[in-house]
Amino acid sequence: MKVSDILRVKGNTLFTITPDDLLAEAAKTMAEKDIGSLVVMEHGDLVGMLTFREVIVAIVGNGGQVGTMQVRKVMDDAPVTCTLETDLDEIRRIMLERHARYMPVMDKRMLMGVISFYDVAKAVVDSQNFENKMLKAYIRDWPEEDEKAG
Repeated sequence: MKVSDILRVKGNTLFTITPDDLLAEAAKTMAEKDIGSLVVMEHGDLVGMLTFREVIVAIVGNGGQVGTMQVRKVMDDAPVTCTLETDLDEIRRIMLERHARYMPVMDKRMLMGVISFYDVAKAVVDSQNFENKMLKAYIRDWPEEDEKAG
């Protein structure tokens, strides 16, 4: 299974912000849309990721206040990315190694979507459920051995 398969099922709704946006607005958008990340874009290029992790760290570091911080100050400015052709097993390995919960999907310099650890886990479970269903159907239809041949 490839990243393109996950995005096909997930859909391609994207939420982006700019590095100059206020962190308070970014957090509000994340809360309203019930999303855990925003892709940070500037002049059509991916320049970072903002996840709930960075938001929480910034708020705690600022005495519990969001204040007037810009996204630029708290975003991950070197997020790990993947392509549409990246294999699911590779994505799982990268996400686990880098503790990345969200990963932008790129096609050269074009943002194609974002996959989350949830999306990957769901794809694995769905794939395993399909395999189990096929195996059970195969076993149920197993031809009976000819007793005369034995």
